Amino acid sequence: MKRQPIRKLLLILSMLLFPVTLYYFSPAIIIGAGLEGIINGSFIVFAAMLIGSIFFGRLFCGFLCPAAGLEESCFAVNAKTPKLGRRRYIKYGIWIAWLLVVVLCYAGKGIHALDFFYQTENGISVVDAMGYIIYYGIVLLILAPSVIFGKRAFCHYLCWMAPFMVIGGRIRKLLHLPGLHIAARPDRCIACGKCNRACPMSINPEAMVM
Repeated sequence: MKRQPIRKLLLILSMLLFPVTLYYFSPAIIIGAGLEGIINGSFIVFAAMLIGSIFFGRLFCGFLCPAAGLEESCFAVNAKTPKLGRRRYIKYGIWIAWLLVVVLCYAGKGIHALDFFYQTENGISVVDAMGYIIYYGIVLLILAPSVIFGKRAFCHYLCWMAPFMVIGGRIRKLLHLPGLHIAARPDRCIACGKCNRACPMSINPEAMVM
């Protein structure tokens, strides 16, 4: 499909920009900001993810996420579809624990300021040796599950951003709002399973037409 080269190019650009954007996707930085009563970049980005997913579904995951770009670079190493099972609930446990800490931080300190570029230098996240240590630690955390378990394993098992997308989708369905989503073509399905093997998101498109 014509959109695939564009999608891959956007993911590559997002991956290359990750040293700049890292702190805008950081669950740890938002806790630090909460302890100081500051609404920071990651707070705004996570809120935008939730609101955006109501109308645009997993567009961010498929086209813009730097972690997705890193994971897709591992397809040549392990292109198997990972088994979901109970591992998929790990990310929800991480997300709930993190969210509770964030709520407690802001509840205890209150909100006193807005600083989108909090803890960055001229808007850039990684600028010193410690920043690079953190950056490569996050990269390893993203790559390891994909190398070991297969396509997009980090997304399915550990991603702290995925629950925002899931909640947004549930809100859209609950309110019966229009939004971007995968549309199946049952009339063209021959049950060959090729779509499941080719899907870069490691989902089960075939199940949509069964």
